[in-house]
Amino acid sequence: MKSLATLFLAFVFSLNIFADTVSEKEKNALLKLYHATNGSQWKVKWDLSLSVSAWYGVHTEKGKVTAVYLSDNNLQGELPAEFFDLANLSVIDLHKNKLTGMLPQSIGNLKKLEVLNVSHNQLSGTIPETICDLKNLRDLELFKNNFSGTIPSEIGKLNQLQILCLFDNTLAGTIPDSLYKLSSLEILLLNNNQFSGNISPEILNFKALQNLSFFNNNFEGEIPKELEELENLSEMNLSYNKFKGSVSKNLIVLDAMNMTMFDENGKPYLLDAAKEKKSENSILN
Repeated sequence: MKSLATLFLAFVFSLNIFADTVSEKEKNALLKLYHATNGSQWKVKWDLSLSVSAWYGVHTEKGKVTAVYLSDNNLQGELPAEFFDLANLSVIDLHKNKLTGMLPQSIGNLKKLEVLNVSHNQLSGTIPETICDLKNLRDLELFKNNFSGTIPSEIGKLNQLQILCLFDNTLAGTIPDSLYKLSSLEILLLNNNQFSGNISPEILNFKALQNLSFFNNNFEGEIPKELEELENLSEMNLSYNKFKGSVSKNLIVLDAMNMTMFDENGKPYLLDAAKEKKSENSILN
């Protein structure tokens, strides 16, 4: 009986080892990441003699690498091309490191990706159009980098997106029409860039929006009244733009800087509060 029990335990153990083993291709992709980003200088290093599932920040499931959590771990250098062959990734969290270079078009290979956070690095170049092919993406955080260019025109294809944080870059251009289709958005932070143009009344589609910041850009025109109809909106900053006209007291109170704008000479001024229409009863009285 003891021998049978021993054999059974050995069999179960071997199954666990097998289930825990990732393919050589995925292991090599992680090794490329380790060496390309100066792994010997990471805060928490990988013990390459251990199985991949034991490596810090690497999550595996049924022999597949499904998540990489390496935030604030002193990664330095460019992400290797092989990293974007990890087709089973659902989470990439590499924020607060020293990554440089560009996000390649091959990021579109990661069809299962739900979270992409490479914020607070030194990444540059444009946001790849192929990022719009990641239909499962819920959280996209690229803030505090050196990204330039425009928001991809087809970003509206990301209909699961809840968080879009692009602040503190050098992005420019207008907000693409498709962005207003993202009715699931809860957080939209575009502050401290060089965006321009008008804000569409279609902002009304952001029914789930809780936090909105367009602070410190070059937006112009009037602030759409439809913002008042976003019942979940609790934080907002539209100041330090070139908006004109008047705005309701409700929106002024909601704005962190009380709607401070820049005039044509670059001098700050406050938008006027719109006069409230008197009700019919008050007129009769």
